[in-house]
Amino acid sequence: MAELKTKQTNQDVSEFINSFADTEQKREDSFELLRLMQEFTGYEPKMWGASMIGFGSYHYKSERSRQEGDWPLVGFSPRKAAISLYVYSGLPEHEHLLKDLGKFKVGKACIYVKKLSDINQDALKNLIRESIDFLKTKYAQV
Repeated sequence: MAELKTKQTNQDVSEFINSFADTEQKREDSFELLRLMQEFTGYEPKMWGASMIGFGSYHYKSERSRQEGDWPLVGFSPRKAAISLYVYSGLPEHEHLLKDLGKFKVGKACIYVKKLSDINQDALKNLIRESIDFLKTKYAQV
């Protein structure tokens, strides 16, 4: 079984944002997301792998394979094409949480936004809360 490559690191989060975010807008949005997620979740931001900022963590075991590992409860990454938000379970019963979010695209494991002002921050907080509640229920040790 392959080892999970994305693990928590000791890399400085602010330093990462300043060097990785490719526009001033993306830097500003990243620092705003950092503040919002930290205040809302109560977790300190940590780097996961080379380019993901995560808040909190849980241990999962895949239902389809023997893979298991640790993963952030929620997080984001200021990628070149868009900011990736890791705040959504992708389950059909959670689709209603996207209704008031604003302008975004949904990927397999994340939500993509061009800029933070495109989305409703109250809807984002609701999405974060529901995602964390779901993970805490599914993975009881959280």
